[in-house]
Amino acid sequence: MSDSRVDELVFREVLATFPAGVVVVTAIGADLQPAGLTVSAFCSVSARPPLVLVCVDEGSNTLPAIEAAGAYTVNILAAGREELALLFASKRDDKFAAVQWRAADLPRGGPILHEDAAAHAVCEVRETVVAGDHHVFIGEVVEAGFDEGATLLYHRRGFASVG
Repeated sequence: MSDSRVDELVFREVLATFPAGVVVVTAIGADLQPAGLTVSAFCSVSARPPLVLVCVDEGSNTLPAIEAAGAYTVNILAAGREELALLFASKRDDKFAAVQWRAADLPRGGPILHEDAAAHAVCEVRETVVAGDHHVFIGEVVEAGFDEGATLLYHRRGFASVG
């Protein structure tokens, strides 16, 4: 492997050019309290079985909840939910105070943000990979739902919608 590395600021600018859906990943921690964070690092892995992955920063308050539960929920935010995306991107402890959510059918699944998500997928963790300063959680989708509304996107450090 080469010793040369791309400048971190250049790397971040390159990634900012890629439009991504805005996802809030939720979990129920060992203390039975909901936890969640906004991520853009989410993608499908396989259709058979249905697998998706999310990448969670090692400093995230939600990381221990996902590890304890062995499960998480991906909430793909609906258009117009910019404030919710920013709330879950923060380190605030009261993120769920003003949010409507319901429990997943899977007892360990994370909260479903049913009024704010264009779609959701409840996942059981099948594999965890530590990669740099993130944990990559590959989860099997065991419960899912969607509506026909527009989806929130993030591109070049700004929000947009599609659909």
